[in-house]
Amino acid sequence: MTNFPTTDTAAASKEANLLAKAAQFSFRARMDKKTNEGPVFERGLGSVVWDVNDKEYLDFNSGQMCSALGHNHPTVTAAIKDACDTMLHAHSSHYNVKEIELAARLGAIMPRPLQKSLFGESGADANEMAMMIARKYTGGFEIASPHISFHGLSDSTRAVTFSGWHAGHGHLPGGTYAIIAPYCYRCPLNQTFPGCKLACLKTSFELLDAQTTGRPAAVITEPLFSAGGVIEPPPGWLKALQEMCHQRDMLLIIDEEQTGLGKLGQMFGFESEGIVPDIVTVAKHFGGGVGVSAVITSAAIEDKVIASGYAATHSHANDPLICAAGIASLDVIRDEDVPAKARKIGAHMKERLETLGQRYELIGDIRGRGQLIGIELVRDRYTKEPATTEGRAIAKHCFEHGLIFSVRRDGSVLRFVPPATTTEAQIDAAMDRLGKAIELAAPKDRRS
Repeated sequence: MTNFPTTDTAAASKEANLLAKAAQFSFRARMDKKTNEGPVFERGLGSVVWDVNDKEYLDFNSGQMCSALGHNHPTVTAAIKDACDTMLHAHSSHYNVKEIELAARLGAIMPRPLQKSLFGESGADANEMAMMIARKYTGGFEIASPHISFHGLSDSTRAVTFSGWHAGHGHLPGGTYAIIAPYCYRCPLNQTFPGCKLACLKTSFELLDAQTTGRPAAVITEPLFSAGGVIEPPPGWLKALQEMCHQRDMLLIIDEEQTGLGKLGQMFGFESEGIVPDIVTVAKHFGGGVGVSAVITSAAIEDKVIASGYAATHSHANDPLICAAGIASLDVIRDEDVPAKARKIGAHMKERLETLGQRYELIGDIRGRGQLIGIELVRDRYTKEPATTEGRAIAKHCFEHGLIFSVRRDGSVLRFVPPATTTEAQIDAAMDRLGKAIELAAPKDRRS
């Protein structure tokens, strides 16, 4: 008589077999993990993912932030299935129906004069294209970005990513500069807003003017710095940045890949400042879980760079499949009012986090908007000593108990990006697990 393994044994065996294959064949150059260990994820739905052992996790990072509309959203999967039955790939030198439809849909939600879209396959693609467009349009070369920014990990985008991921990569492409970011909780200039009168920005441009060869092309920035630690600039910073760029005939590129399309409680993060950037990039949940990105700019900028000979594409950049997913994601954002959902999620999360902050001195700052929320952990609220080891311990405990989120700034910032499908009950469950982890990590003699 054959003895079949139990379900648990079979699942454990499946995970072990997969990890053995991964150890042999999978390259480990991951963003936050270099070890060959479980879990191995198998499926997702809404705000939940499951591993091969059928363990359930609340995914408060939305995958790689790309499932912020919810894992396997039925509107997106239906669009993908339809593309599979019609046309997956099209020659990128020619138009296809889905590409034109997606460009028109994007043009309809962008403020004028932004109306012309160019598609890529990832956020790094879009930012590379945006920087080259700025260089072609201005005739300049140098690009600046705040020192806590993240714009991708290709060579050209890594060169303007200053929140980390430089070590061991040797010489990066030249013509890039870091400017001082408006990190008010830890001001690099030891100033206080608003009395500082945006000293970080004024100092940055004095340094940039001194270092540049005289023809800088652009500044690329996020409207809220996500990977840098969920850090929001103070009111007026983004508008003043645009003014200082334009005084130098530089373009302002706003990277909305982690912030745009409803996630902050409005369609785009730059809208809170009442500005219209010269170029905007979108990615992440733009494809509802499928890799597609876009650069959006004006017809005037397009005309000039095309006349100068600019060309940019990848073999799959305008494919009907990814464009169909982009169209579906815009349908979801509109039909389900994702900005309103984001505002509701953010309000409830902050309410729960404020309660934890009243109890634990470990929580130094609570910040962010909509679905993008962060807490900065400190060992002392006066000295603001970063609680890095405590943050990593909290994240480990939460992960082991079925809650996923990101750890940034060497462990001192916990970043949460729950999908738009997340319910109040799921938020409460997540915050209960977080509270238990903080209880275990917080110094017993330093609680408020």
